[in-house]
Amino acid sequence: MGVSDVDDRFVWTPRPADIERANVSRLMRTHGIDTLRELTQRSVAEVEWFWDAVVRDLDIEFSTPYEGVVDLSRGPEWATWFVGGRTNIARQCVDRWAERDPDGIAVVWEGEDGEVREASFAELRRMTDALATTLFELGVVSGDTVALLLPMAIETVAALMACSKIGAIWVPIFSGFGPDAVASRIADARCEVVITANATLRKGAVVPMKPVADRAAEIAGGVRHQVVWMRLPEEPTDMTEGRDVAWPEPRDAVAPVDAEALDSEHPLFIGYTSGTTGRPKGAVHVHGGFLVKIAEEVAYQVDLHRGERLHWATDLGWIMGPWEIVGSLALGATVVLTEGSPLHPTSDRLMRQVARHRICVLGVSPTLVRAMRTTAHSRLGDHDRSSLRVLASTGEPWDPDSYRWLHHEVGEGRRPIVNLSGGTEVGACFLSPHPIVPTKIASLGGPALGMHVDIVDAGGAPVAPGAVGELVCRQPWPSMTRGIWGDPERYLESYWKRFAGVWTHGDWASRDDDGYWFLHGRSDDTLNVAGKRIGPAEIESALALHPAVAESAAVGLPDAVKGESIACVVVLRAGADAEAGPQLVRELRATVREHLGSAFTPRLVVFAEALPKTRSAKIVRRAVRAALTGDDAGDLSSLEDPLVLDAIRRSARGAIRGSEPGA
Repeated sequence: MGVSDVDDRFVWTPRPADIERANVSRLMRTHGIDTLRELTQRSVAEVEWFWDAVVRDLDIEFSTPYEGVVDLSRGPEWATWFVGGRTNIARQCVDRWAERDPDGIAVVWEGEDGEVREASFAELRRMTDALATTLFELGVVSGDTVALLLPMAIETVAALMACSKIGAIWVPIFSGFGPDAVASRIADARCEVVITANATLRKGAVVPMKPVADRAAEIAGGVRHQVVWMRLPEEPTDMTEGRDVAWPEPRDAVAPVDAEALDSEHPLFIGYTSGTTGRPKGAVHVHGGFLVKIAEEVAYQVDLHRGERLHWATDLGWIMGPWEIVGSLALGATVVLTEGSPLHPTSDRLMRQVARHRICVLGVSPTLVRAMRTTAHSRLGDHDRSSLRVLASTGEPWDPDSYRWLHHEVGEGRRPIVNLSGGTEVGACFLSPHPIVPTKIASLGGPALGMHVDIVDAGGAPVAPGAVGELVCRQPWPSMTRGIWGDPERYLESYWKRFAGVWTHGDWASRDDDGYWFLHGRSDDTLNVAGKRIGPAEIESALALHPAVAESAAVGLPDAVKGESIACVVVLRAGADAEAGPQLVRELRATVREHLGSAFTPRLVVFAEALPKTRSAKIVRRAVRAALTGDDAGDLSSLEDPLVLDAIRRSARGAIRGSEPGA
């Protein structure tokens, strides 16, 4: 059943067969639970029961069993999980499968040039052990930090697993960063070893990586060694004697390396996320909590089964990179990684990959879907999607038209969209649909299992259905960051000071009368026009109704009378460029006024060729605002192309302004 013929409130309704085979249904049957609502309620009311049940259901290995599930003796801010237990992500994700199913495929990789390689679990273990041996020889010991500046590849998986195996803390860094951004993370994490590639391919061009790592090491200081994978061996690569070593071949491993049995709270990696100030925040994640929570999400939310294949269009430097690698391999499934742009060499590349690699779960961002929608539509029918069961998304709120396009054109009306939301510091998801209940357009379903989330007003009181409020979480969860690296006060200030003992995430959310949840953008992006608050996603969704608009970003500008007035930067669809002018501005302002009311009519409309985005395709609205106001935008190292800000500044100088906000 696709579009429901039972209830037109829902865009997709599961068939009985979908419900029967779902991993989460197996968990419910084991414990005599009839509905997802009952399971969700019990998962937050009986925390220790739930997470212990997850460990048992998913066969997650603890070499030393834990004595207790959670310890709250230091308060919810500093909760610890699986107390007294010992485990290792590399043991769960690589070694155990190499013993049980050595020929099973662990990783499939596709280069942007079309090259394809696969690694079995046995091969991945040999690669991991070879690199772990090299790290030992370079003096890396448990607790040391190792920077990973790598494109998505089999070698990338081996690198993070090798670090995990010996207890080193890996520091994933976005592969498109320049030297300054890389250096700031190396210095903050105090990395003495960097693992990198000599170069990679993106949009048909060779992108040097070793020179970036070299310069970053020089700026940061303290780097003793670099391990270099020759992704493009034909490219000239300078190697510094005594510091740089070549990536080891598996045959160089003198013996198998056993995964160190680590305390559940042993740090696993430091995930950096850009802040509104110039200094990025390093979220600390640990072996036990990250392993259990991510395996749970990939099993129960996107319903990945052993032997199936998952691909998320992302980078290791964003949380969905570790999410897809750890989640897939922990379940004995296959992770599909691809180099370069998902829209190159053709805009239907993702659909080609689904057919070529028999992908079962495909993850995308709304921004990527909007880009595909403008260019790939005519080619979608050329590709076999029979393997595809689940579409998944994260990154930002959806506009309804793009959501419908993904559901009907890519999903053929027969596949659920698991639209989830969390964050680097969360290490997981607060909200997510599950594939055994109907979905609504642009909804995030409801609370993820084990996540005691709520929506509150400015005073911290729960809001009624239909009202927009602040998204919070009322109790800790296993994959929650153990703090900001080197700055515990910043951690407390960022997430725990607003409401005592409650995590404040920085998202606006609402839920409808049916209990379905929706996001409305970041609360720090919220516009306040004459006391009326509105999320930018609502403005952008209204603009998307105009046929000339491909995408947009709405921000608030200082206004002496109204407090803020609304400015919109608009990217037009291909072929609509000639329409940019006073008439189109009037039409766009009228469209917003018609759908949201005159108070929210944009004062300023700017046309641009592109919006500032991260590599994972999130629009950085504070950068848009800064380009229009001339203010400092804070850390912009995550932008894929900072030059788009210069173009927006130039366009703004000649932009058309309304005479008054409600004009």
